[in-house]
Formats: sequence, structure tokens, C-alpha cells
Amino acid sequence: MKWKESDFNGGIETVRALLIYGPDAGQVDEYCDRAVEKLGIEKDNLFSLDSDELREKQDALFAESCTPSMFGGRKMVIISNAGDSDATTISELVNHSGLCASVIVTGGDLRAGGGLRSLFENDSKLAALPCYTDDARALAALIRRELSADAGIQQITPDAMAYMTSHLGGDRGITRGFLAKIALYVNDKKTVELDDVEKCLPDTGASNMDDYLYSLTAGHIQQTMTALDRLMYDGTDANMLVRMLDIHFKRLLTAVVEGQLPRLFWKVADKFNQAVKIWHENEIVGVLQRLNELELQIRTTGMPGEILLRDFSLKLAMRAAKMAVKRRK
Repeated sequence: MKWKESDFNGGIETVRALLIYGPDAGQVDEYCDRAVEKLGIEKDNLFSLDSDELREKQDALFAESCTPSMFGGRKMVIISNAGDSDATTISELVNHSGLCASVIVTGGDLRAGGGLRSLFENDSKLAALPCYTDDARALAALIRRELSADAGIQQITPDAMAYMTSHLGGDRGITRGFLAKIALYVNDKKTVELDDVEKCLPDTGASNMDDYLYSLTAGHIQQTMTALDRLMYDGTDANMLVRMLDIHFKRLLTAVVEGQLPRLFWKVADKFNQAVKIWHENEIVGVLQRLNELELQIRTTGMPGEILLRDFSLKLAMRAAKMAVKRRK
């Protein structure tokens, strides 16, 4: 079955196994934690392993999944970072006649029609829950809910909201961590202003992130690579940057297709406007497909993510620069 969040909330106890997948790793982890909580799984009844360990620990996996708990209560097995190559083993597990544990499988941005998604989407006893990165509307709603409803913040200024929606959304875990930090920071005045947001941004180099994303799509090669150098020096994860690029290009695609510019922080608005004039819809769609391939390449080939991302960023910035010259002629 294909699930949404509402299905998860009301149906987690009704399925034998659940696949939680998607590019938002923080949201995947969040749903996994919620599944443990909703099913009341005790620590002694939890068995987890990475997909890389499946072959080595397959006997232990089946033994844990098909024997009752020695401590009483429900058991759960979690298989992390699974891919289509693991579909056969996981199918044998979730369809085993002796299965007496709930099974949670987590994965990245799995392809539609692949072995793992097909297994969980086409079986009424199983379910698949996607975790895509938050778009601007969903992100704004999350920010208001976390700050206003849950933390008692009474006002979020427009500039502060625009800045947050421009810098967050790639990873639900990072977003929630930042919102908790800013709620604590503004607790006394109950108002979130731009200056508060700038001081509390997560350690991802917000200014450098802006320079990287918006300079790249505007074709500013030197600024792009300098900003990337700074981000890498600060220890920013290559996978996270790929996810931020994906969000940025999807935002650009919406602006190009619908002809309406999103509400942006003033420091980046000019570069985004340049990008809208440079990029065509089919070109952006091609980049989004390549980003999916790049994320998979970083996860599975063992090649250094930094090198792959630097090469990709340089080529893309150069491409944008050439398109900008061509469009002006």
C-alpha cells in the first residue's frame, strides 16, 4: 500500500512491515522513531542492522524476527539504508510464516517501480511511506506549528519567515533542531525577527549556502566554487548539499513554469531572478534527474562525495554561465 502521514498515524499496527524512504533523511528517522513509540517497543525487543550487514547477519535477522520475545511485549526489526538489491531478502522476511516482529525498512530516494517500492506498495499487508523534502508551503506550516503552536511564539516577522524558508527544508531533523534552538533564544520576547534567525541558524554556513546555491544557478562560477570551498571547510555533508540543490532547483522549476517568483530574502532575489531568465523547464528537469543519480552515486560507489560534488557544481555553474551569455544574444 502507498501511505501518507494520516495512514501512518492510524494504521501502523495493521501492517506486517513498513518501508520508510525518501530524500529527507531526518524525516525518515523521525517516522522510524514514531513507529517505535506508537507500537510501544521496549529497548530489549528492538533489533536493528544496516543493509550492508544483511548477508552476514541474515540468520540472526530471521531468528530475531521469527521468535517470540523473551521479555514479553512486541518485537521490532529495523533494516536501515535498504535498496532494490535487498528486495529479495526483505521479501522472504516479511512474508515468512513465522514472522512475529514488526519490520521497519528505511531507505533513500528509491526509484518508482524498483524492487523494494514495488514489494511494499503492491501488498495489502505491507505499506510504503515516502519522505520528500518540505516545499515552501509545507515548511512554512511546520515553522508556524513548531514555533507558534508548540513553543508559544506570538509573532514571526515576514523577513524572518522568508529567511527560514530559504535556508531550511532539506532535512526535517535539522529543521526541528533549529526551530527548537530559536524558540529557546526568543523565549522572553515571544517574537522571531530576522536578526534572531541569522544568529541561530544551524551550523551549515547559511551565508555560504546562499552564495553557493544562488550563484550556481545564476552562472557565477567563482562565487559558486568559493562558497563551496567554505562549506566543505566547515564540514558540510555532501549529501546534504545535494538535497539542498534539489530543493533549490525545484523552487526554480516552479518559478519558471508558473511564472511567479517565490518570496525570497532580498540578498538572493537578484540572483534568483537571473536564474529564472537563464534556465528553461526541460533543462531544470534534466538537472533534477542528474541530482538523483549523483546522490545514489555518492551513497553507493564509495567515491569521495566532495570530489563528485565539486565536479558537478563546476560543470553546472559553467553551463549556467554559457546559457546566460546565450540568452543575452
